[in-house]
Parts: sequence; structure tokens; C-alpha cells
Amino acid sequence: MASLPYADVDGSLRVLAGKAEGFGRFAVGGVYGPLYSVTSLNDDGPGSLREGCRRRGPLWIVFEVSGTIHLRSFCSVSSHKTIDGRGQRIKLTGFGLRLKDCENIIICNLEFEGGRGHDVDGIQIKPNSRNIWIDRCSLRDFDDGLIDITRQSTDITVSRCYFAQHDKTMLIGADPSHTGDRCIRVTIHHCFFDGTRQRQPRLRFGKVHLYNNYTRNWDIYAVCASVEAQIYSQCNIYEAGNKKKTFEYYTEKAGDKEESASGLIISEGDVFLNGAQPFLRTGIGEENVFHPSEHYPTWTMEAATDSLKEVLQICAGWQSIPQPPDTMTICQ
Repeated sequence: MASLPYADVDGSLRVLAGKAEGFGRFAVGGVYGPLYSVTSLNDDGPGSLREGCRRRGPLWIVFEVSGTIHLRSFCSVSSHKTIDGRGQRIKLTGFGLRLKDCENIIICNLEFEGGRGHDVDGIQIKPNSRNIWIDRCSLRDFDDGLIDITRQSTDITVSRCYFAQHDKTMLIGADPSHTGDRCIRVTIHHCFFDGTRQRQPRLRFGKVHLYNNYTRNWDIYAVCASVEAQIYSQCNIYEAGNKKKTFEYYTEKAGDKEESASGLIISEGDVFLNGAQPFLRTGIGEENVFHPSEHYPTWTMEAATDSLKEVLQICAGWQSIPQPPDTMTICQ
């Protein structure tokens, strides 16, 4: 049976803090703040999620209710917050979460479904946000992206999430004129992309480490490297449906360059099923692609096997698990 990273985090509430792997590993969220209990499914007001998210200072947000929160606008999350859905089943619809000019955020065990309107993402990360961990969330059916990371936001990990029923799944770097996005660094691991059409992810400029993900039945491509992108794809499972092209390369001109360029993808230990075709551009600038070990010393990874595929179908996305006890005393 495949093993999963950070398997010990559900014994005590705040043990989750700092257990991310990859570029978002320094996210501790609201570990040093008091608990805030969401007691209302209203869009705003006392006991609402929005009320907790906009408070200043560290806060560990938990839920005492289950159900759907219909957001009438983006719910903006301020710095040093953990939004911890373990123990309940919370679905956000209408709009999603916006992480703007913030740092040190953990979002765990929530569902996002049915966001409507132009530029409405499930989780929108822009601008200048950093040290973020999105863990065990289920996301589907938004009008724009499910998770979009743009405008110099960086040091982000997305882990054990489930993505389905969607077109433009994950955009990282929104425009070739945004040359400041060269700073972007994202790790995506142990996620299940289930029939999403494209952008698992699409990257401009930055660095993305993909490992132990399962992507199946895409409709355009699985992963896209555009202008100056560096993608290290490691021990993932790519299972094609009707469309066989796994890796795509789009050519664009950076705002500060004269010549157009696409990006680069390194594939190491990936498995390609049902006729999936990687179309790797071997020998073209491979020496310029980063290696994850240049940025973090360890990560939990195994071979891309049938066992891993089975586990990810069960353990990615929202989980029916009890809320762990809070054993940490906060001095204020």
C-alpha cells in the first residue's frame, strides 16, 4: 500500500502547522493565535467565516457547523490564518477565497464548488502572497480557475487535493508581461486531477515541482510550460482519455525580452498510461531546469504504481475525519 506524507498530523489540531512539503513548507498559519469557531453559515456577521478571515493577527479557524456557505463576494483572508475544515463538511459556493498581499496561510479540508462570474476562482492567490499551504481540499465547477497563483505570489504547496468537473484548472502566472512572476515557486503533490480539461497546471516564468500526482482523462493537455517556465515532473501518473498529448509548450514573448520563448519540462519516473504521449523537448535547455533538491532537502515520494493511483483516489480531497483536539496552550 502506498504511503502518504504528514500522516501524523490529525492526532492534535495544530500539529498540521509547518508539516507542508516543498516550497510552502514554512507555512504555519495561525498556530500562535487563539481558536476562532465558525458557528454560522451566513456570508458575513458574528460567527461567520468571513469575520474570522478578516481579523488581524494569527487565528486558527475551526468549524462547529457543517453545510454550504454561499459567498456573495470573494472572502479575503488576512495573514497568519489557518482555515481548518477537519471535523465538519463545509462547502464554499458562489465565490471563493482571495489571498491578497498576505503571508502564512493554511487552508485544509474544505470543498469549493459552483463559483460563478468572470475572474471567479476557487482560491485566488494574488498579488505578493507567500508561504501558503492548501491541503486536502476538493474543488470543482468554477467559471474561472480552481486555484490561480499570479502576480509574484510564491512559496506555495498544494497537496492531496481533488480537482474535477472543470476547464482551466490551475493557472500559475497570468500574463507574459508579468515578468516579476519569475519569483514564483510552487509544489504540487499527491493530488488527483479527475477529468479536468487543461492546466494541471499551466505555468509561466516560475518553477513548479510536481510529484506523485494522478492526472487522468484531460481534454486538451495535462501540463503546459509557457514562457520561461521550469517544471520538474517526478513520479506522476498520467492516464490519457481521448486526448493523448500530456505535455504542451506555448511560445510567448516576455515583456522585457525581444525573442519569444516557451518553457521546459523534465520528466523523471513518470508513468504514461492509455497511450499518453509526453512529447518531451529533450536536449533543449534541460540544464537550465531547477532540481527540487536545490530548494528543499527532502520530500515524501514513491514510484508511480497502481497502489499509488488507488490511494490517491481515496485520500485526495475533503476527508471525513474528526476534528483533532487542541492540545497547545496559547499565551496572550
